[in-house]
Amino acid sequence: MLSFLGDIGSAIMAPLYFVTSVILSGFHHVFGAVFGPNSGAAWTLSIIGLTLVIRAALIPLFVKQIKSSRNMQLLQPRVKELQKKYAHDREKLAQEQMALYRETGTNPFASCLPLLVQMPIFLALFRTISGAAKGQTHGVLTPAQVISLRNAKVFGVKISDSFTGANGDHRVQIFAAVLVIAMTATTFLTQRQLMSKNMPPDAMTGQYAQQQKMLLYVLPVVFAVGGIAFPIGVLFYWTTSNLWTMGQQFYVIRNNPAPGTPAAEAKAERDRRKSGARKESPDAVQADPPVLTKAPPPSRAQPKKLTREQRRKNPPSAGPAKPR
Repeated sequence: MLSFLGDIGSAIMAPLYFVTSVILSGFHHVFGAVFGPNSGAAWTLSIIGLTLVIRAALIPLFVKQIKSSRNMQLLQPRVKELQKKYAHDREKLAQEQMALYRETGTNPFASCLPLLVQMPIFLALFRTISGAAKGQTHGVLTPAQVISLRNAKVFGVKISDSFTGANGDHRVQIFAAVLVIAMTATTFLTQRQLMSKNMPPDAMTGQYAQQQKMLLYVLPVVFAVGGIAFPIGVLFYWTTSNLWTMGQQFYVIRNNPAPGTPAAEAKAERDRRKSGARKESPDAVQADPPVLTKAPPPSRAQPKKLTREQRRKNPPSAGPAKPR
């Protein structure tokens, strides 16, 4: 029975091994030509390249996750009304909530899609690197590449080593612990970024908020506990993936925040400042129109002063004769 289940698992994982190894091998050919095929830099950058390709492919799922998360936040007031109305009928409450989600096109489980899709790929990479430490090949990796991956070192530590498999090597334990802390911290900060910036006040007290708060503390603990068994290469993968998520989420929250959230208020303030800056810019300020002043009246010409001799020769004309 166990062998049958193992065969099924191998059949399911075989395509993932193939895809993961093809991408990893492709990047290794590129970086190996620059840093050397057996160098730790070539294999580390290949793992990071694999991470970026996978995360770029998951962008549509991430967009769907953001939209679903926003709808869940905006629906919280209506969900609270249903909870008050059907407080004593759990079955009816669940039916009405699902009807509300269908009506608004909201999937309450969409927020987990990127994580769920990544997990099989993560498992394939984990098995590929841990298998390389034992000399096992997966996918299209050749035996020579497996040996190279097993012995490649970064900062004096093998990529295939792990905290639990360090065999007392303190350099491996310290380096693995640093990466586990980085992976845990980025997981926590990513979730906190979403809750502190892109959730309205109404959504901070409902059931959805409780789920988010639980994930905020549970996920880092899960990764911290499990991370001590991850190979160094896998820790590089997951930390890089978390950094990608933080940057992608920061961009979406900054440019398209949910209404009524601190991020929306910050965006409105930035828009007001930009609008004010455009109004005060020299190109936007129009010159004052010229002031039209009334021309002064022409001055009256003064009669030329005549000498006594001229007055005697040219006496002034007599005015009109007075009637007798």
